[in-house]
Amino acid sequence: MNSEPIALDKALASFDVLWSPRIVTRVNDYDVRVTKVDGDYIWHVHDNTDEFFLVLDGELHIALREPAGERTVVLPQGSVFTVPRGIYHKPSAPSGAQILLFEPTGTLTVGDSHDEIPDHVDATIGHALQ
Repeated sequence: MNSEPIALDKALASFDVLWSPRIVTRVNDYDVRVTKVDGDYIWHVHDNTDEFFLVLDGELHIALREPAGERTVVLPQGSVFTVPRGIYHKPSAPSGAQILLFEPTGTLTVGDSHDEIPDHVDATIGHALQ
């Protein structure tokens, strides 16, 4: 990884593809990823890891299928939320957003179980930041 400071605004400006995270750094065995999002993602679950979200710009909605039923959390800019392992969730950004994700290196963006993957979704473990 890079041994110099990384400006997140410059990292985000370096790509345009939506729902396609870039790895900006690693912390121990975890990736710190940034991505641009707009519209709906897919329902998916990470069986063995939590997923951390930080909204850098815009607003992110995360629909959750919890034991008590479905609900949606709304994250305005500057908000954080962690989806617990084993909980199906579906991020969406009706007006677009830029987010930072923190999850174990090698975690697939579409989780361990998911709906059909549409063309606008990049099923990846993250891309190197150029």
